[in-house]
Amino acid sequence: MAIMSDKWIREMSQQHGMIEPFVDGQVRDDNISYGLSSYGYDARVAPEFKIFTNVDSAVVDPKNFSDKSFVDRDTDVCVIPPNSFALARTVEYFRIPKDVLTICLGKSTYARCGIIVNVTPLEPGWEGHVTLEFSNTTPLPAKIYANEGACQFLFLQGNEPCEVAYSDRSGKYQGQRGVTLPKL
Repeated sequence: MAIMSDKWIREMSQQHGMIEPFVDGQVRDDNISYGLSSYGYDARVAPEFKIFTNVDSAVVDPKNFSDKSFVDRDTDVCVIPPNSFALARTVEYFRIPKDVLTICLGKSTYARCGIIVNVTPLEPGWEGHVTLEFSNTTPLPAKIYANEGACQFLFLQGNEPCEVAYSDRSGKYQGQRGVTLPKL
């Protein structure tokens, strides 16, 4: 299994639509960086947030998840309460090839502020907007900036395509758009 380079990521995105929209190179300016890097792609967070709240004293149950546990916000800056979390999504839509597994890691800018970004691996054949979880591990409110870098995706190419890809088994998160809550 090999980690794929900027040249491969560019080709797969520009010629095969693996990442849309695709930013060829790092954008910094006054932003948390995003775009193509040496061996990965720094994705942006869209301005759609679901911020965890417990005003209804809900129980978090992955088998019967209630959207009443969240308040929705469309905003350029999301403030996550202390010791809480928010769900968001990537600006980019991903189409993962059937011989690639994609791993996501949070940006160091957020990690150094006590904000953890969590994403499960993107399986071979999966496509959609990636739902991101931002956990604020601090006792203070924390800001997340929309349309700026949130996390880096690393593309690992297997020695051959897998026998059964995510798309072949009609995975429950296939083709998701927007922020997607847990499904059973």
